Order: sequence, then structure tokens, then C-alpha cells
Amino acid sequence: MDHKHLNYFLALAKTLHFARASELCHISAPTLSRNIKQLEEEVGVVLFNRDNRTVKLTREGESFIEYANATLANWHRFKANVQEPQQHIYGNVSIYCSVTASYSFLHQILEQLRMQHPHIEITLNTGDPALAINRVLDGHEAMAIAAKPTKLPGQIAFTSIGYSPLVLIAPKIACPISDKLSASEPIDWSDLEFIVAEQGLSRQRLEQWWRKKNIHGRIYAQVAGHEAMVSMVSLGLGIAMVPKIVLDNSPLKDKVQIVSDAEQTITGFEIGLAVLNKERHDPALNAIWSIAQSLTQQAI
Repeated sequence: MDHKHLNYFLALAKTLHFARASELCHISAPTLSRNIKQLEEEVGVVLFNRDNRTVKLTREGESFIEYANATLANWHRFKANVQEPQQHIYGNVSIYCSVTASYSFLHQILEQLRMQHPHIEITLNTGDPALAINRVLDGHEAMAIAAKPTKLPGQIAFTSIGYSPLVLIAPKIACPISDKLSASEPIDWSDLEFIVAEQGLSRQRLEQWWRKKNIHGRIYAQVAGHEAMVSMVSLGLGIAMVPKIVLDNSPLKDKVQIVSDAEQTITGFEIGLAVLNKERHDPALNAIWSIAQSLTQQAI
């Protein structure tokens, strides 16, 4: 039986969504559908019930998951024993993180991974960090670098790899925002325009700070991704609350300033790796998890 078909089957069984599964497998949805039909013909049973809107596993499909997992695991063990007596770990791990996290956290993890487990392949997708936990829950990626939410979903395992304070930043250039900051003592926050995250923990912390200070925040723009927020602030379009690690790694950090008046009253957040609890047994994923924990211990 073609192992490629088994991998496609498991991706669809995990997501129950052809578009998401095809994204995980890096093929088109029609190609995935064609391969699943070929597998069903080979097995001799229908593995999925599907219509235009839904995909569901049949009873036979549920049973086939165990077979597919066991077959692929046995194949990897056989390949390791025959080709690599040292029993190297094989596999592919998909990871989601922000652009900043890709070089502030992930770079060091992948550097160690390459030395310790050269046969593990990585698929990396970057985007808005506010989406990280949901990307894992929805099956888009197996692992994400994410800010730890106030309430962690029960399906998620989380290991901390760092911490970032949140800071309020303002433009350095001469503009109405700079004039208001220098002229007002104390600062009248309700008279300033804010660049805010569309969603996520930094947006929640900003709104908590507004309520605590009785600030009626005026929103100039809502942005997906903290990196773009730094850019907009540098142009004098408003002030923003961003993770300090984003600011430290931004090429525009010299064009903005931290508003120290607010710094002591804003709570930062824990950053870590997030995976599904049920996926923690995967050898390739667990290798990355162990490296991250080891690097964190070394840093303490």
C-alpha cells in the first residue's frame, strides 16, 4: 500500500476538510480527492462520507486510522533500523509562528534540531500570532509558537520558551502625536489615537489597561501582526501596544520611542510552544519539544 495515500488519509481524517488537508499535504484539493478515492478502491470500503459541505469518517474509516498510523510508524522504524542503525528520527513537523518569533525563538531551536535530528523536515508558515493556538486546534499546523492565553484550551499542551513585556510605543518624528505627548502632563491618553491589534492577547491587555485607567481609546487602525504596528507608529499615525521582543527585532526600532509613563502598569505574556495533547507522542514533534525545553533550562 502506498504510504503517500496513508499520509493523505490521516491528514483528511484529522481535519475532515479537503482544503485544510490538502494544505497540510501541499497538494491541491482535487489531487487529494483523487488519491483518497484510489485508496478506497484499494481497501475496498468507503472511508469517508462526503457531500458538498461536510466530510465524515465512516465506521471503517475510524478503524483504518489505527492501521494507517501503525503502518507508517512500522515503516519509519524499519527504515531507521536498516538504513540508519543509530535509529534517527524521521518525520515532518509543520510550525506556525510570527515573523519575529521565526528569528527570535525558532532560529535557535531549528539550529539545534538540524545538528541533533537532521532527518526531521520542517514546514514553516508565518502570520498573525493571535491565530497561533487556533491554527493548531484546527489542524493547519502541528505546532505553533504562541503567547499563552489566560485560559489555555484543554486540548493544548504548552511549554514555555520565553517572556515578553508589553510596551506602549510612540513616534519620534515631529507629528501631532508627538506634540500631544510632550505638551500634556500627565498624558491625556483619551486624546491620542491608537494602532491596535485586530485580536489576540495584546489587544486584550490593551483593553484591560484602558479600563483600569478609565481611558476611552480612540482607534486609528486595526492591524494583523505586531510588526506592521511598529511601522505605522514610526510614520506618526498613532501609538501602539506591542511585545517588546517585536520592537527589539524591528528594523524601525530607532524611529519609535517607548512611552515610559505606561510601562509599569502593563502586564506582559509568556511565550511558548503549543501542540495538541494527542500529538505529543509523535517522535519528530517530541524531539523539537525536548530541544525547546532544554534551551529554556540553559537560559535560566
